[in-house]
Amino acid sequence: MRKIGCFMLLIALISLLAGCGNNKPIAEPGSSGGSESVATSGSGEVAEPAEEETPAPSAADTLTIQTYYTDDNILDLKQESQEIEVTAGQSKYEGAFKALQTEKDGLIALWEKVVLNSLSFSEENGRLAIDISLPDEARLGSGGEALAIDALKQTMFQFDEVKEIELTLDGQQVDSLMGHVELEHPMLRP
Repeated sequence: MRKIGCFMLLIALISLLAGCGNNKPIAEPGSSGGSESVATSGSGEVAEPAEEETPAPSAADTLTIQTYYTDDNILDLKQESQEIEVTAGQSKYEGAFKALQTEKDGLIALWEKVVLNSLSFSEENGRLAIDISLPDEARLGSGGEALAIDALKQTMFQFDEVKEIELTLDGQQVDSLMGHVELEHPMLRP
């Protein structure tokens, strides 16, 4: 029994001595691996690092934006505030487009049945490229088409960095989205 106690004490001493010569902090699992400045006191002891100034990124950020819908008469646009989530897998532009597709408070979502194929933003020139598909049930009359395009422009141009929108249909530039209203390539910020 005494031999086991001596053996355990010896292991504890070896572990303690092995750690004394290493003044470098060991990174904790899940740390960023980036360089952190570590202060040491005159005695060589490692001081606790200061609290980080920037908060840890959350899984999703919530952003309140303005989205645009119409009523049963399809005569004008109605502005509504809506919260969207921005995550690593979904940009604020994709969130804004999805908000345009979601009915709200009895208003009609003009983009509800439109299929989003791709969406990308170029910081270099401020171009938001949106490619969609239009199933037959997504097609609107001339008034609805004009309002849908205005709703898209007003929603996306609220982001200051968006200078132009290039809207394509199944990867192709078309003269008219639904056959009634001329479509500009690209649509420029007013």
